[in-house]
Amino acid sequence: MAQVQYYGTGRRKKSIARVRLVPGEGRIFVNNKELNDYFGMDTLKADIRRPLELTGTLHKFDVMAKVEGGGFTGQAGAIRHGIARALLEADSEYRPLLKKEGFLTRDPRMKERKKYGLKKARRAPQFSKR
Repeated sequence: MAQVQYYGTGRRKKSIARVRLVPGEGRIFVNNKELNDYFGMDTLKADIRRPLELTGTLHKFDVMAKVEGGGFTGQAGAIRHGIARALLEADSEYRPLLKKEGFLTRDPRMKERKKYGLKKARRAPQFSKR
């Protein structure tokens, strides 16, 4: 018999997370590692769990996430976005809750491109009179 699975893709900055929700007891794996082993900061762990806590499904699903690109904060945001989308696939009744908290909105902020004549996106070379 096939096991029920729900998929969601989350993105933030340069990070892309492919999230799979499977019925279970609430364990979260990121790149085949436990959540506590992959992320060091408690704020990021709490951020990832927020959609599950909000919908009351924290101990109902196991989360398997594959994430690549970006830094830890961007990866955590991408996983949160992916979990929210997968929960929506599991039950569309969660939409108002997730929408109200802003978990379904893809964060549009990206790194600004470097401009010519400047050292970074906006950082100009140091000015010297002589």
